[in-house]
This record gives sequence, C-alpha cells and structure tokens, in this order.
Amino acid sequence: MRPRDVDALLALLARGSARFDEPDLDVLAHSLQCAAILGREHPDDPELVAAGLVHDVADALPGGHGDHARRGAELVAGLLGARVARLVAAHVDAKRYLVATERSYADALSARSAQTLRDQGGPMTAAEAARFARDPDLDAILALRRADERAKRPGAVVPGLDHWRGVLEACCDRTGD
Repeated sequence: MRPRDVDALLALLARGSARFDEPDLDVLAHSLQCAAILGREHPDDPELVAAGLVHDVADALPGGHGDHARRGAELVAGLLGARVARLVAAHVDAKRYLVATERSYADALSARSAQTLRDQGGPMTAAEAARFARDPDLDAILALRRADERAKRPGAVVPGLDHWRGVLEACCDRTGD
C-alpha cells in the first residue's frame, strides 16, 4: 500500500488517529508533534521535517510495531526520496545508539520506548555505535530521534496534516515526481 502521491500519503497518515503505540497518544498526534518540533528547530531541512511526519507511518497500518522503521522507509521511499527513507529507516537504530552513548537519553525514554528498545535489540554495542556514528547524516538522524522521543505530549496543540502538504510536496519535487 505504498502511497502514489501526497494526497494518498496524507490519507495514510490520517489513519494513525485510530492507532496507538504510546498509551495516551495516537500515532497521528505523535507524528504531527514530531514534525512540529523539527519544523521549528530545522526549518531549512524539509526532508528532515518530512521524515519527522512520516517516521511512524507503518504504525498507521495493521502489522504491529516490529520492524516499523524499515517498513515505513519502504512506504515513503518512492514518493519522498532516498534521504527521507534513510532517516525513517534509521530512527530506531538512533534510539539504540543514543541509549548506548548517552546515559541521560536512556533515563528520558518513555515507558513504551524503553519497552520497545528491548524488542529492537537494546543498546548498540561499542562496535555498532562506532559504525553508526560514521553516517554522514548522523546529525539529522539524531535530531529526528530526539524529536521522536519529545513528541509524546497528549493534548499538545500543533499544526494539522494539511499544514505539512507543502513540505511533502517539496520532497516529491526533489525526487522528480
């Protein structure tokens, strides 16, 4: 069910309003918060902002949370481009990296993030972290992950889906669509 255009992607994201990963926050609300954080902090990087919006897109579909980063990357790659897909694919490994390298990050995880961390392989080993740290887009990957963890406030007031249409379209334009 790969979205063929921005309208189809927005409709898929909207389905997240009926799905929950965090107990008190639906997937759509979480995704909108993540995009809003990244939009404020990285306004000149529309691909990063788009990745924040779509990083949990696979959770809007049946199939569970396992492997959602890879599945989400596959869903958006053709429409939003390789970089957005890479950022989406890396957001789980970024959690594993940050937990391995920053004790304060581990302490700040939500209960659900701590639970899924175990299912996702736990903290990276030193060798895994060293390899991950060599990614040329590491700063953007970590910005997405940090925003992901902060975007868990029930009732937060943020722009709705239509607000992000232009950002998504800009990414499509960059891919030649």
